Amino acid sequence: MSAQLQFPHNMVQEPQDRELLFRNLVESHGSRLHRFIIKNIGNRDEAHDMTQQAFLEAVRSYETYRGQSELSTWLYGIAMNLVRNHLSRAPHRRYEFADESELAHVVSESLTPEQAIGQAQHLQHLNDAMAELPESMRDVLLMVAVDEMSYEEAAVLLTVPVGTVRSRLSRARSTLKAKLQARGVVLDF
Repeated sequence: MSAQLQFPHNMVQEPQDRELLFRNLVESHGSRLHRFIIKNIGNRDEAHDMTQQAFLEAVRSYETYRGQSELSTWLYGIAMNLVRNHLSRAPHRRYEFADESELAHVVSESLTPEQAIGQAQHLQHLNDAMAELPESMRDVLLMVAVDEMSYEEAAVLLTVPVGTVRSRLSRARSTLKAKLQARGVVLDF
């Protein structure tokens, strides 16, 4: 059992203790428990509701947790009971058959193989062009554009005036853009 989830049974009586227990359970097990329920019932919306219900049931009945198993095992047991109850009340929900036309409106979040190769090539060109920049330009560009530091923060770290950070950044962006265009890569930045 994780140290952050250890609550003596007699201490989870105050509303703020229950809230902390609930928050810790959700942070530690939310995504996995949701996937577990989706796998068993096949419906994302209903799984979302059942995941919330499992966490609420866990917090409500925490006093019955005896510590004989991991807290996660106990939580998944609660979820499995909810799944069983859900499926026994409406067995037709277990399987929902559809044809391929249902997928026509679903957009994949992953890249196509062509897009993945193109992205990898762009990243390689970007890395190569960044390596060719003078160190002073590269440092400013990484601090401001990648690490999202303010001009002032970058100036303090580099021990240069803010105006120097601005001018180096401007030169770095235009130089990088030119180097990428020479390689046939056009990026908007």
